[in-house]
Amino acid sequence: MMKRSVLLIIICLLLSVPVSISAATVYNVGKLKPVDSVLKVKVGDMAPDFELPSITGEKVRLSQFRGKKNVVISFVPAAWTPICSDQWPGYNIALPLFEEMDATLIGITVDNTPSQYAWSEAMNTINFPVLSDFWPHGKVADTYGVLRPEGTTERALIVIDKKGVIRYIDVHDINTRPDLGVLMKELEKLK
Repeated sequence: MMKRSVLLIIICLLLSVPVSISAATVYNVGKLKPVDSVLKVKVGDMAPDFELPSITGEKVRLSQFRGKKNVVISFVPAAWTPICSDQWPGYNIALPLFEEMDATLIGITVDNTPSQYAWSEAMNTINFPVLSDFWPHGKVADTYGVLRPEGTTERALIVIDKKGVIRYIDVHDINTRPDLGVLMKELEKLK
């Protein structure tokens, strides 16, 4: 327990360090309406299954983790934007914590795969599956109810247990990064 607490503190400190992507390559979207969608799922529901392409060229299906791993889906609005370019590298640093919680992290955006790949490389590579919900545009995000009217997604975290049941949903203010500590506490409840 002590080891995980120390690791979490170190990771939180590291997350306060800005990402190394040049400011010239990040698109500033300005202040957006914090939440602009209506959820279509709730805690206790079976998570809708999906299959999406990843930046590795493989297809990833949510149900492939059923009975094996808890899953955290991280929807972020768009590649090359400031908060998204800060959030996922932080999760990348925290991957040992996800593994300790017997969880797989999956990142989803509505960007196309080539854009996601270039963005991931610019962030010094993300080591969890990055999936494209580009076509049909935002179909998975819409199924979950996190597709915004302008075609991006909410900044949302969805925790799914090994049985495929949704256990936690955080549709976060799109203008801020979710607290990693809160997410870890929710994952700890699944142990």
